[in-house]
Amino acid sequence: MTKTVTSRYDVAEHLRTPEEMAAYLEACLEEADEDAAFIAKALGDIARVKGMSQVARDAGLSRESLYKALSDDRSPGFDTILKVIAALGLKLHAEASGPGGAGYN
Repeated sequence: MTKTVTSRYDVAEHLRTPEEMAAYLEACLEEADEDAAFIAKALGDIARVKGMSQVARDAGLSRESLYKALSDDRSPGFDTILKVIAALGLKLHAEASGPGGAGYN
């Protein structure tokens, strides 16, 4: 019987254009279910494509701080999220969830 060889899937290998990066972040925002660490991980995936050192510089953070903020077990502050999103050349947007959303009766 032959063994099946697998390799670890890395989404960063498939994020080639700014549009793909934006679509990935948008999908993660929709699926996050209020999990800030999930969003931080997605931003980390995109930052690896752009280069962590460059993103850290553009965000005004040290590389080590950026790695820590975007690690799997952290929920970075919103100010850090905004800095990283801007450094990645992305925009955060909002839309109404419609009737029945949080805060609506």
